[in-house]
Amino acid sequence: MNTKENFKGWTLFLDRDGVINERLPGDYVKGWNEFQFLDGVLDAMPILSELFDTIVMVTNQQGIGKGLMTDQDLEDIHQRMMGDIIENGGRIDQIFYCPALAADNPACRKPNAGMAFEAKEMFPDIDFTQSMIVGDSPTDMQFGEKVGMECAYIGQLEGYTCFESLIHFARVITSK
Repeated sequence: MNTKENFKGWTLFLDRDGVINERLPGDYVKGWNEFQFLDGVLDAMPILSELFDTIVMVTNQQGIGKGLMTDQDLEDIHQRMMGDIIENGGRIDQIFYCPALAADNPACRKPNAGMAFEAKEMFPDIDFTQSMIVGDSPTDMQFGEKVGMECAYIGQLEGYTCFESLIHFARVITSK
């Protein structure tokens, strides 16, 4: 894992559910009333915002593909989420999401790397070898590996550098 000084020019890719907010087991976050930041996230984001040149969120949102919510519902959630992150001194430069069903296996859906390439198109300075994904599922790790990113796992997964939470990740990388 890099040290604080070595993140100049780096991009941080963040998953959403299970990293930024609580997952709803067997369900989807369909409205702001169901969105709950995980402990420490609003403290972690300002730290990460100082370390990384670019921060993007990459999130599968098949609740849209299933007709359980709309793109506008998701946009409303993300606007309020971003408002709280900014209010607390953090930032996310862009949010990329894939609304498609897992069964369709589209290029945009993690573990496929479509959202990484979308991000590079929007931010041409992104170098995947100077990028990191923080996620809480094997598909997040596979997404990062496909383009050569470093991977950080929230939870426990053999073979990966693991952290308890996003704030734990932020504290560890700033203490090195």
